[in-house]
Amino acid sequence: MATAPSDPIAALTQIGFDVQYLSHAKSILNAEFAPQLVELAGVLTGVRLPITEIIGSGGGETPFTQRTRRALAALDWRKHNFVIGKTIDGVQREATSHEVDHVKWVDGVGTLGCEIEWNNKDPFFDRDLENYKRLHTEGAISVGIIITRGASLQAALWDMVHRFAISRGIVDFASLAAAGVTPTPKQKTSIQARVDRGVPFAEAWTDNFVSNKFGAATTHWEKLQARVTRGVGNPCPLLNIGLPASIVVFDPGPVEQIDEEPEVPTPPP
Repeated sequence: MATAPSDPIAALTQIGFDVQYLSHAKSILNAEFAPQLVELAGVLTGVRLPITEIIGSGGGETPFTQRTRRALAALDWRKHNFVIGKTIDGVQREATSHEVDHVKWVDGVGTLGCEIEWNNKDPFFDRDLENYKRLHTEGAISVGIIITRGASLQAALWDMVHRFAISRGIVDFASLAAAGVTPTPKQKTSIQARVDRGVPFAEAWTDNFVSNKFGAATTHWEKLQARVTRGVGNPCPLLNIGLPASIVVFDPGPVEQIDEEPEVPTPPP
């Protein structure tokens, strides 16, 4: 019988997660933060994303993201606002703040920062990576971690949403509403225009939904790779993790719309 790898993050790759270490992050994490890697991998191994939460997602945080945040917070990965100031002759001249959603302090070792970018606008990656760079330069964090939609999940979204539509018998706006989904007037116009051209309703709605909610300009693995490839965040050691398609489960429950306004990224100071 094969034994599980001792590296808990390597175990994630065996179940489809994307994993990327940059700037010696692997050596630092495995040598100095092994228990914290076990915590992180344990939370991620247990995540499940019901298809109804994908369909109900709006601009705010999904229940899936909130559950993941609570699981990390329960292990003392907590939100923290780092304030870095400059003092001249005892007088503070300037200060910058850098908020990180999940920070883990390890006495005598160092500090980890972790951000979850499930479905924000992709400039959030610039903010996170630049924050990590500054915090690492000042000695505030040892490694920065970003968790986002992985390549397999991003690629599978259309098929998953279309499968939902077919399984729920969605063939028109009435059946879509019965499933708990109400497009905006603009979205309805776009969907109807495609239906009028002969596209099946389920396909027209799926195209519109995926492009509006999970389009190319949102936070996912490819957009993160574009940043780190051109050196954003360098030389901060980074661990990037992409959530796989395998976390999605097709639950029979109702869709609950989430209508919060999306957060606007603050440009790095």
